[in-house]
Amino acid sequence: MVTIRKAVGEARRIVVKAGSSSLTTPQGTIDANRIDALVDVLAARRAAGTEIVFVSSGAIAAGLGPLGLTRRPRDLATQQAAASVGQGLLVARYTASFARYGLTVGQVLLTPDDMMRRSHHRNAQRAVAQLLALGIVPVVNENDTVATDEIRFGDNDRLAALVAHLTRADALVLLSDVDALYTGDPARPGVRRIEEVRSPADLAGIELGGSGRVGTGGMVTKVEAARIAGVPVVLTDAARAAAALAGEPVGTYFHPGDAPRMSSRNLWLAHATTGQGRVVLDAGAIEAVVQRRKSLLPAGVTGVQGEFAAGDPVDLVGTDGRVVARGLVNYDAAEIPELMGRSTRWLARELGPEYEREVIHRDHLVVLA
Repeated sequence: MVTIRKAVGEARRIVVKAGSSSLTTPQGTIDANRIDALVDVLAARRAAGTEIVFVSSGAIAAGLGPLGLTRRPRDLATQQAAASVGQGLLVARYTASFARYGLTVGQVLLTPDDMMRRSHHRNAQRAVAQLLALGIVPVVNENDTVATDEIRFGDNDRLAALVAHLTRADALVLLSDVDALYTGDPARPGVRRIEEVRSPADLAGIELGGSGRVGTGGMVTKVEAARIAGVPVVLTDAARAAAALAGEPVGTYFHPGDAPRMSSRNLWLAHATTGQGRVVLDAGAIEAVVQRRKSLLPAGVTGVQGEFAAGDPVDLVGTDGRVVARGLVNYDAAEIPELMGRSTRWLARELGPEYEREVIHRDHLVVLA
């Protein structure tokens, strides 16, 4: 086990994600001792020459105490207020804690929109790269004050996996309130720890629990993050962070798999975007897009659903409604019905040369089936 985790122990750049429950007290306030203990571990690895990108949950949880709340609010406006209050407290605590080691932190707040829009994605990539080049420890979090979708579904685990791609990290460590992935509820007799996951088949029949009191992610989001990270992933609790970073046999180790690592563009399309509408394909178009990795042409389109503009991500579906791919569309939704079933040559002749283009170019398309 130690041998196969050598990639984590020797990683030159690691993304570490800590959940809310690892950073706060049961009452929802910031736990300074927990944060200092975790920063001790991160600073030690940083001193050993490894670049650390820290993805931190906890903004909403940290804001509960100052707002006099005993549990995570359900309404969006109060969640946003808690995040606004808590984010400042959280970063101030990290600033003070890392300063004990002469390290400066840089706050990076991201929203789903920052990952969806390629220009924003590139800006985030450049910003984090420059922080690392300057010796700064990037502290990344969802911008919960404005990111409504992220607040509703709470995906800092997925965000950490995307940041691993964004930063071209060598490994990802997910710190939770449980020490590993188990075959069921750890409190039940006969349940065992899963030491490593090599493929989805290793998770067959596994019960994946939900989220805790102050956090929003659960084992489902952590397993999904491990699946899309494309690098070795260790899942454990904050108490075992040092051992996990050293490549010791703690927690659950997820192998990156044999499939080629997705390009940043395809990963962004597949996991950081949401289809703004749907384009329905006939069987021939599905075969061309999925099997032969071709562009989607107007001739293979049989329908359009929803409202979207040129440049938006849209889902490509079969007549049965099953999503097979996602891509950046070249036309507004209102334009497509007139194009359906037509060849690009016919469209250029009848409507003008500007219509001699694909509905979605293959360079802007990722297969999901």
